[in-house]
Formats: sequence, structure tokens, C-alpha cells
Amino acid sequence: MATDYYAILGVRRDASQDEIKKAFRRLARELHPDVNPDPKTQERFKEINAAYEVLSDPEKKQVYDLGGDPLSASGGGFGGGGGFGNFSDIMDAFFGTASQRGPRSRTRRGQDAMIRLDIELPEAAFGTTKDIQVDTAVVCNTCNGEGAAPGTSAQTCDMCRGRGEVSQVTRSFLGQVMTSRPCPQCQGFGTVVPTPCPECAGDGRVRSRRNLTVKIPAGVDNGTRIQLAGEGEVGPGGGPAGDLYVEIHELPHSTFQRRGDDLHCTVTIPMTAAALGTKVHLDTLDGREEVDIRPGTQSGQSIPMHQRGVTHLRGGGRGDLIVHVEVVTPQKLDAEQERLLRQLAKLRDEERPQGQFQPGQQGLFSRLKDAFNGR
Repeated sequence: MATDYYAILGVRRDASQDEIKKAFRRLARELHPDVNPDPKTQERFKEINAAYEVLSDPEKKQVYDLGGDPLSASGGGFGGGGGFGNFSDIMDAFFGTASQRGPRSRTRRGQDAMIRLDIELPEAAFGTTKDIQVDTAVVCNTCNGEGAAPGTSAQTCDMCRGRGEVSQVTRSFLGQVMTSRPCPQCQGFGTVVPTPCPECAGDGRVRSRRNLTVKIPAGVDNGTRIQLAGEGEVGPGGGPAGDLYVEIHELPHSTFQRRGDDLHCTVTIPMTAAALGTKVHLDTLDGREEVDIRPGTQSGQSIPMHQRGVTHLRGGGRGDLIVHVEVVTPQKLDAEQERLLRQLAKLRDEERPQGQFQPGQQGLFSRLKDAFNGR
């Protein structure tokens, strides 16, 4: 063996990858041209780089351990003369494996595509249909996906004679070994297209804008993806189309906030309405409805309206609509209002109320958090 890469790095032949990496880093710090510009040191620095390139790569290391040099001019030759082109050649020699036989097809499946679709909350809650435009690859009408100009056709490759691969015999310490490679002239297809289609440049497909109608099921949410099979890009050579994915983006609503399949909103009422009770009108997804505010309602209390939320995507039924009540205390009172309030406070013996203190501060959002956590 001409070069002992293990000796260059100063490691044993059974050294682990971590040991090889540590040895290389230590030597690189000592021999780097920025640290030591001496020409001999620079040559030594090149040697440790070459050694690390081989020993840090599992495939190159295996070639080297079997007696070859992956960095030699022959591309990994063994001492017996001409070498293997790469690691797969060694596997061919030892185990009889070879590259894929036969020419490759010019027709391949197209890629999947994805677009984002904005929808309103009612559309997400009850489902809808949407017309969309997509820019994808479609079959070229000029050549019908063949890739050849009208009146012409693909010709058998004269280098590989239609096999899509070429073979060569190399010598190794095991003797003569035959290896196969994709044909460089036809790229493994077995045919060449002398006169490509002027419309698609031989690809068999062109870009086009199409109109599609998408059915949006009830209950979709942000990030939901709807798969449209076969509506993606047509493959090279007019191959089968991939799939189109429509990703849903639900636009914010002016009144409701969605949490799962439940809807939440906040209604603000004066303290007199909270004390005496009232009814307020709310435009729900199902139309205008009355919300019953019972006497004595406190700020932060919630009023559930069952089956007024979003339809469950899987299974029947709907979520709920939760109305959160916020009681507003007046900040400015005229003389008559203040007199009446003081009279009320006197009647209720609340002129000098004793507050009830509790640890921490339990606001509206804290109570909502506790409610969702089951506290």
C-alpha cells in the first residue's frame, strides 16, 4: 500500500470515528497554513486532509481497508493494476451485484403540488365549494408527451444500442471484472431525441393555468390539507400526474374566536343589566339569536349555547358557542346617578363593604385556562 493514512493521522487501524476526528483536528490546528506557513508543513497539511477524507467516509474507508486507494488516479485502484471506479464496483466483484439493467423510461410520475386557500369561518363550519386556479405542468399538445418534434421520433442510441448502459472490463486482484454504467450519450434511456419538440424542448410537458372546483368538507381548520388525486404536475415524458394538496387557511372572524370546534365571543354589558338581567341579540352562524343574561351575572361568567359551533370534521354533531360576559362599571356619574347609587348602597348595607381577599389574581383569561384544564 503506497500511503498509510492511519499512520499519517497517528491512529490505530481499529480507531473509532471519534478518535479519527480528534486526531485530525489536533494535527490541523498545528499544521494549518495560517499558523505555520512553512512549505513542508503545508505539504503535511495536505496529507492529513487526504487521510481524513478517506478514513472519515465509511465507503472510502472500506475501499482502503480492502487494499485500494480511493484517492488514486484510477479512482480507487488496487495494487494489482487497474482499479474499481467506486464502491459499487467492489460490491459487484464480491457479491455479484450490478447496476439496474435495461434502459430507463422517459415517462415518470409528476411531482405533487400544494396551494393555499383562504376561507371564511362559516365556510369552514358548514363546508362549501370553491373555484381555484392552479399553474402546473400539463401534457404538451404539440408532441403529446413524446418530446420529439412533429414528424420525428426518438431514435435508438448508437452507443449502447438501446440497452441504456455500457459495460467495461477492469482488472482487480480478483481477476477481470465486468462493470456496467448508464450510457453517457442517452443518459440511460436507450434512445435519443434528435429533434426535440419546439414547444416543450423535449420534456413532453408545458406550464399551463387550469381551473378546478374544490369541495371543502364541513369542519376543516387551519392547516387542513385536501388531497386532489391526479391534479398535480404531469411527469416528464407525459407521465402520470402527481397529486394536488389544497391547504386551508381560515380567515379571522370579526366576532368569534375558534378553539377546536367551539366558538368563543365576549359580550359587554353594564352593571345594571348584569344585576337585573337582560337579553341581548347575537348574530350566530345560524342567524340572530337571543342570549339570556340572568340577574346577578358576574363578570367573567360564560353562557354556553350548545350545538352552535363548528361541525365536527369526523363524526356528527357540532361544537358549542361560548359567550363570555364582561360587566362594565361606569366611570363617570352625574349627580342624580351618584345619589341613586348611594341610596342603593345604603339600602344594601354596602356603604363600607368589607372586601373578600383571595390568594393571587383570578381574571377572565385565568378562569378560562382553568376551565380548559379541568380545574
